[in-house]
Amino acid sequence: MSVTNSVVAIYDSHTQAEEAVKELQRSGVDMKKLSIVGKDYHTEEQVVGYYNTGDRMKYWGKLGAFWGGFWGLLFGSAFFAIPGIGPVLVAGPLVAWIVAALEGAVVVGGMGAIGAGLYSIGIPKDSVVKYETALKSDKFLVLAHGSAAEVAKVKDILRTTHPAEVALHMVAGAQPAAAGTR
Repeated sequence: MSVTNSVVAIYDSHTQAEEAVKELQRSGVDMKKLSIVGKDYHTEEQVVGYYNTGDRMKYWGKLGAFWGGFWGLLFGSAFFAIPGIGPVLVAGPLVAWIVAALEGAVVVGGMGAIGAGLYSIGIPKDSVVKYETALKSDKFLVLAHGSAAEVAKVKDILRTTHPAEVALHMVAGAQPAAAGTR
């Protein structure tokens, strides 16, 4: 994939991330430009698994209902077992970026699969490390890509949902007037 303008927000819980996605949807944001990433957990009492039939992915696990709502809403879905992080679920176009980065051997020193996907679209390595650390700490990432105006709008909307952090990552020369981090 090519470098793109992005906005990434970190949320402390799946309910906060879910509310953020719902707010973006209510605000008319193109859901095909949105991704969500987070860990899931399993216990001995629950079956954990997923399958994909056609374009419908089903998932069972502690947060099955949470993730199930995104499979039809966001474009693309995947389950990765990431060393050092554990089971990670991804919904949205980030799935394709991760796969493309892995297939193209874009993995850069010390970065995992998710980091490789983020790095491949132009997110700086120091920010990638921060996002991978957030995932290790059981946080959730919500990210969007698009034009400078689109990602600036998404950032403004995400700020109203009280993320732990939100940051713009702009292609050189595409800085909107209110660029920066929270």
